[in-house]
Amino acid sequence: MATKMQKFSSQADPEILASLRKIAKQDGRHFQAVLEDAMRDYIEARRQEKPRAAVMAHFQASLEKNRELVKLLAE
Repeated sequence: MATKMQKFSSQADPEILASLRKIAKQDGRHFQAVLEDAMRDYIEARRQEKPRAAVMAHFQASLEKNRELVKLLAE
């Protein structure tokens, strides 16, 4: 099943656009496909930046448990 596309308008640094067009040409792909890949990669990178809540809870518990050690190490 094909994805329905939605048009949008934006502005970008001409050097960035030129680089994306060059990549598209080198790969024999459409500019739109390369742009979509770049946007997907950006979204995925942002998702991976945030640690999971459970990990942060364990980290916080460890800090509380070892508060004195943290103070000594900071000195």
